[in-house]
Amino acid sequence: MASNGEQNQTSEAGRHQEVGHKSLLQSDALYQYILETSVYPREHEAMKELRELTAKHPWNIMTTSADEGQFLNMLLKLINAKNTMEIGVYTGYSLLATALALPKDGKILAMDINKENYELGLPVIKKAGVDHKITFKEGPALPVLDELVKDEKNHGSYDFIFVDADKDNYLNYHKRLIDLVKVGGVIGYDNTLWNGSVVAPADTPMRKYVRYYRDFVLELNKALAVDPRIEICMLPVGDGITLCRRIS
Repeated sequence: MASNGEQNQTSEAGRHQEVGHKSLLQSDALYQYILETSVYPREHEAMKELRELTAKHPWNIMTTSADEGQFLNMLLKLINAKNTMEIGVYTGYSLLATALALPKDGKILAMDINKENYELGLPVIKKAGVDHKITFKEGPALPVLDELVKDEKNHGSYDFIFVDADKDNYLNYHKRLIDLVKVGGVIGYDNTLWNGSVVAPADTPMRKYVRYYRDFVLELNKALAVDPRIEICMLPVGDGITLCRRIS
């Protein structure tokens, strides 16, 4: 008979064998260690409040993970970002991480098709005193991007752009964002390891939404890998994030 420890290990392994598990780490305990040692003790009180509020929402799997929020916050400070964009906001956890990192006169153009979700987190963002940095636009992002690209004064005007939206449009976004981000600026594409499904055989059992978007994520990853205009770094943070630094 297996011991309790062996049973727990078997149970944990089973959870991580399921394609669709949010964490890419092989151990829930290791992930908790990262959160409790590095992330939660330093998490801004507004970030914690919004994270806990979002956890009660039925679509909470859409939120940016706490460790990724911490990463984005530090990255923005490291690159001295001031003018940024976010496509896909949900309740605003990554948006708040960005707003807290930017200087007082920093700006974020935020877009999402669902304003109701954004307004769920807005009171927390206002309490943190950073809502003045955010311009929110409700609706599809592509028409907004097309208008921005038409005006050449917008070319190269963004320091950082974060994309966590409809995966089937990631390549369409990239075609436009590459003109809008400055040389030396960064575009971050979220979910580029897509629940680990990017290395799963085609016949692997997957949740419907994972299987539907998997090919689009694979297509994006291939395109970014050969794009001569950018340097890339794919990180196993959250559900995978690929950073693209524009070099030309």
